[in-house]
This record gives sequence, structure tokens and C-alpha cells, in this order.
Amino acid sequence: MSSVTCPSGHPSVSTDYCDVCGLPIGAAATPAAASVPAPATAAPAPAPVTQDCPNCSEPAAPDALFCENCGYDFTTGTMPRPASPLDLGTPPPVPPAPQQVADWVVERWVDPDWYEVQQSDDPCPSPGLPVVIPVTAKSVLIGRPSKSRGITPEIDCGEDTGVSRRQAQLTTDGQRWWVEDLQSSNGTFVGPSSGPLPEDPIPPGQRHELDSDDRVYVGAWTRLVVRKATPEEQAGQA
Repeated sequence: MSSVTCPSGHPSVSTDYCDVCGLPIGAAATPAAASVPAPATAAPAPAPVTQDCPNCSEPAAPDALFCENCGYDFTTGTMPRPASPLDLGTPPPVPPAPQQVADWVVERWVDPDWYEVQQSDDPCPSPGLPVVIPVTAKSVLIGRPSKSRGITPEIDCGEDTGVSRRQAQLTTDGQRWWVEDLQSSNGTFVGPSSGPLPEDPIPPGQRHELDSDDRVYVGAWTRLVVRKATPEEQAGQA
């Protein structure tokens, strides 16, 4: 049986007065709407297994922040930066290595007394202050340069034509020095700083250890002195 609703909201079978509260039921009363069951909630759709990158269409995990293929940012939608020359892994320029400071020097003198003994036909240069040659290598060549033979001696005696192209070799262990004649034409001589000049050359092909006051004589007028560099000379090389 159908019912109506009174002004107070009570359902009533009687259409003139409310069965619950007795209020008169007017013509505006409307039948109570039949209760309609609420629609069933639709089950959530399953989460996607992957997502496609909008930039390169490469599949990615649904919780990925960046595309592993192109670098697209899924959280901000930022496109990957284009490659630049700096991205190629170009190493920075290597600074030049600091110049090595020589602990030893070789003085090259013009010795008039040695020139007089040699009786050379070449005129002797005017004696003066020595040429000071810094030495950083463990082995240096005494001689005269030759472009055709590729000879560039560290101890250049080029003006003295009595010196062979490859006259002698100076070697050191850092504390002591040796000189070795390299089958030169006029021989290599060693003598002390005081006293008579040496008369006999050292044997070729054999190392001869130098004392602290020894002098090396080669060619027509060249005298060589191996000594420690002074602090001023080392400062001038830096």
C-alpha cells in the first residue's frame, strides 16, 4: 500500500491526517519516494605497469623520476638539455710543469795558459768571465753542435774548433761527478785548480771521477769547472 508524507515528514497511510502526529495532510503532500539503493562504487582501475616517455617514447617505470634513455623529467615535464661541446668529456688544459732548478752548473772558461801549451793556429778569444751552464740532467755531453749529425751538446764549446763534436761525457749520481772521453781527437785532460797543467789525457772510454777542485781541459783553450749552483743562480732559474 502506498503512503504519503505529512508536513512533519512522517509517512502516513491516511491521506487526510498523519497517522503519526495527526497533522492534516494537504494536497501538496507527495508520495514518499521509494528508497533507491546507492550505486555500487566502481573498482579502481589497475595502475599502469609502465609509462611512456613523452620525448623519446621509451617505456619507463610508473614511479620513475627521469627517463633513463633521454633524461626527460617526469615530475616537472622538463625536456633534456641538448648536448654541448662541454658534455663530450673534454679534459681541462694541463698547466705547464714548473721549470726544474739546477743544483749544479758547469763554468766554461777561456784559459790562455792552456792555449799556449796547445800551440793552436786558431786565435785565442779574449779571456773574461766564464759562461755558466745550469745542469739538470744526470748525464751531459761536452762537444760542438752539428746539425747534419744531429749533435746538440749540453756543454757547447762550439767556438773552440779543437773540441770534437762528441768530446766527452759528464755523469753524476747527484753527489759525485765523472768525466769520460768519447774517443776524441785531441783527448780530455783533468788536473787540479793549482799546480802545473795536466800533460796526459785520461784513458778513452773509462770514467774518471772528479775531485771538488779538479778542472777539465779540452780543445785549444777551453777549461771546464763543475760546481754546486749558488742560491743566487738557482733563484735566477726559477
